Amino acid sequence: MPTFSEALALGKITTTEALNIFDSLDTVDISAMIGAWKGAGFPTDHPLDGALEAYHWHGKRFETPEHVHPLVFNTVDGNTASINPLWMLPVVGWLDRMPIPKSEAVGMLFQIGLFLFSTDRSGARLRLTTYRGKKTATMIYDSLPINDIFRKVDNQTLLGLMDLKGMKNPFFFVLRRE
Repeated sequence: MPTFSEALALGKITTTEALNIFDSLDTVDISAMIGAWKGAGFPTDHPLDGALEAYHWHGKRFETPEHVHPLVFNTVDGNTASINPLWMLPVVGWLDRMPIPKSEAVGMLFQIGLFLFSTDRSGARLRLTTYRGKKTATMIYDSLPINDIFRKVDNQTLLGLMDLKGMKNPFFFVLRRE
């Protein structure tokens, strides 16, 4: 089994290998989540691999356990904007059935129209849940059947796993504290 660092260097691993890495990591307390985090993919040949980057995903912002911005994107002018996760509902419905467009042109169009989807309102909350036998910080979306479960790589880095109801395999991502 590769380590977290080895997996990053490889550029892509299997879902089984990613789950083994995830299971080997320490849990995360909710208090350790508070703050802004920069996101990146952790490729496992999942349909979402590369999509967040194509759409200029920046990361997540945890203001309090009750006020979380799960989808923060880079704007054209170099700032960031949070979007309402409810806008992702059409994508969630066909995630396993159709490929997600990941072209530079589609990503740029999304970025230009980002103001249409932006919000200052929270779109999720944090709770401790037990997942794969360990109690750890979990981000629960307010309007989607999605939980993001976190494990600690180090004090500045988390490995996240998106658990979507009905999705065959989880989607993995990395968060680094800003």
